[in-house]
Amino acid sequence: MNALRAAASRYKLAAMTTHPLDRLFQRIASRKGSDASTSYTARLLKEGRLKCAKKLGEEAVETSLAAVAQDKAALANESADLLYHLCVLWAACDLAPEDVYSVLQKREAQSGLDEKASRKG
Repeated sequence: MNALRAAASRYKLAAMTTHPLDRLFQRIASRKGSDASTSYTARLLKEGRLKCAKKLGEEAVETSLAAVAQDKAALANESADLLYHLCVLWAACDLAPEDVYSVLQKREAQSGLDEKASRKG
């Protein structure tokens, strides 16, 4: 019984130390190939990256409108929707959060203006 408690404790600790965005992505990725009639996420993934990108764009607009309206509750809710749809798009494109984190980490050593200038071509 002590081993079971120790395992449960380690599991809870791991769940607490994993970022919510990583947990969300893991759940979304696990829906790939699932029954699209019982899972909204599976349906989006089945419809492909174009549909996923369209939904992300819609959520970005809704998030922006909530910010302009200065509605913090709506902004928090729309932001959650936006992050969900971003993770769905990543999954549809076989992009892992770690790939994005790596880019962000590289950018930390550079000013935003310098980084933006380096992308102009």
